[in-house]
Amino acid sequence: MAEKEATRAAYGRKLAELGEKYNFYVLDADLSGSTQTAVFAKKYPNRFFNCGIAEENMISVAAGIAATGVPAFASSFAMFACGRAFEQIRNSVAYPNLPVRVCASHAGITVGEDGATHQFCEDMAIMRALPNMTVLSPADSASTEAILEQLMTFSGPVYMRLGRYAVPQVYAKGEHGFKIGKGLVVADGKDVTIVATGIMVSAAIEARRELSSLGIDAAVIDIHTVKPLDNELIAEYCSKTGAVVTVEEHSVIGGLGDAVAALVAEKGGAKLKKLGINDEFGTSAPAGVLLEHYGLNAAGIVGKAKELLNK
Repeated sequence: MAEKEATRAAYGRKLAELGEKYNFYVLDADLSGSTQTAVFAKKYPNRFFNCGIAEENMISVAAGIAATGVPAFASSFAMFACGRAFEQIRNSVAYPNLPVRVCASHAGITVGEDGATHQFCEDMAIMRALPNMTVLSPADSASTEAILEQLMTFSGPVYMRLGRYAVPQVYAKGEHGFKIGKGLVVADGKDVTIVATGIMVSAAIEARRELSSLGIDAAVIDIHTVKPLDNELIAEYCSKTGAVVTVEEHSVIGGLGDAVAALVAEKGGAKLKKLGINDEFGTSAPAGVLLEHYGLNAAGIVGKAKELLNK
């Protein structure tokens, strides 16, 4: 893992690149500089709409475009795109099963100093509950770009979670193997399985190295598709290691941890610990400080794994 980049940066860059090959529209709610859709807007002004500070209207316009069969990418901060416009996403996008891609940046606590009102840690729980909705949370730039290309021909509505915080590159640019709905085994192991999503994948890899120094062989699975969950892969590793730690920059309620817990409860075969935001709002501080405060780092993952294994 070398240089760092925010997934929102890859989003804007890749949209502009894909605009040459595919017909789609991009919409924003007066935050195109922050969401990086300005890169697409500059290159394809006739396929970009700034809907102003009116997220509900942005989703409705996106639904109208998608009703013609043309994919529409609607972008804003997660707090606004998912929170403020939920009714429109539910009734105008998910219910008619339209190809709208709600690509929400600035998700989770790594919005940092913007504080609790903007640190949206409930979005995946909300979007997971919607019928027809696919929920994505890429780990880095390479996975963001690979998934975006798949979305050009993917059917149905999508919620994709992006961040402002620059994160380590887990995958090489252009690396193949990404498939919506299928998790990726980043590293194999026999003692414990770390199931991570989004920016926590790089922390899981670091935790694996620390656990290895303690004689614990940890597998790391990247669940970039939180819904539909790759039940087959996770069940396989539940049986293989008998111990699972889930980690997400999201509430422990309703996100990846609960999705995996439901599978474990049904299938059995493993003990489980969830690592995330424990039913509380965030606070204002630099992103790195917040990740450490909430234990969303390698040390926090190592602690959960040791606790689970009684080490």
